[in-house]
Amino acid sequence: MNTEPRRKFGVVVVRVGRAGSVRIRDLRNPPASSAFLNLIGFVSRRELGSIDEVPQISLEDALSSQEIEVAFICSESSSHEDYIRQFLNAGKHVLVEYPMTLSWVAAKDLWELAEQKGKVLHEEHVELLMEEFAFLKKEVVGKDLLKGSLLFTRHSRLTWLVSLFGELSLVSATLEERKEDQYMKMTVCLETENKSPLTWIEEKAPGLKSGSLENMPNVGINKNIFLKDQNIFVQKLLGQFSEEELAAEKKRILHCL
Repeated sequence: MNTEPRRKFGVVVVRVGRAGSVRIRDLRNPPASSAFLNLIGFVSRRELGSIDEVPQISLEDALSSQEIEVAFICSESSSHEDYIRQFLNAGKHVLVEYPMTLSWVAAKDLWELAEQKGKVLHEEHVELLMEEFAFLKKEVVGKDLLKGSLLFTRHSRLTWLVSLFGELSLVSATLEERKEDQYMKMTVCLETENKSPLTWIEEKAPGLKSGSLENMPNVGINKNIFLKDQNIFVQKLLGQFSEEELAAEKKRILHCL
C-alpha cells in the first residue's frame, strides 16, 4: 500500500456486532489502507446514536448519500444478499463478511450485478490470512496429495481445502448430532481432480477449542487479520489486482458455494 491517497472513499458499516465493531476500529486507526477510506457512519437496528464519535445513520440515508461510496456489510449471513443488492444498485462498492450469500445462484447473480455497475464486490476471507493456513500452504507446496484428513473444531475451512488442493468433488457426507450435548460432527469425503481422497471433519461442542486443527503445531498468533482483509479490498478499489487474479478468486468462491 505504497500509493499516496489521491482521494478517500466514504464508508458506511452496516451492523455493529463483533465483525462490525472490528471494522469500525480498523477504519478509525491510521494504518496505510485506512488512509484511502473515510468512515462516514454506521447502520444498526438498535438506537445507538454514535460509537466512538461515529454517527449512526439510517439505511435509506446510507443508500442515497453521495458521500458514501463503500459499504462494509457485517450483518447476519441470511441478510447479506439483500444488503449487497441494495448497495450495488445504489452504485456503491461492497465488502461483505463471509459468506457472501447462502447459495451459488445468488452469488453468481450478485457478481453479474457488480460487473454491470462497475463496482468492487469483495467477500471477506480472513481464514486465508491466518498463520495456520500459511503454515499448511508451505507444507503442501510442491507435493502431491495421496490421501488427507483435516479436523476442525469451529469455523468452516472449506476455503482452505480448495485453496490448498484445488477444486473438489463430493463423494459422501454424514452428520452426527446430539442435541442434549450440543454436539455436532460433520464428516465429508471429498475427491481432488486427481482422484485423491480428502476427508473434511467439522466438529462442534461446548468446550472444544475454537479453530484447532488436528496435529497443528503452534504457528503464532493471528494479528490484524480483518485489517489485512481491508488492505486487500482497498487494493481492489485502486485497481491493483489483475483481471486474472480477480477471476481466479471469483471462481474459487463460487466453487466453494
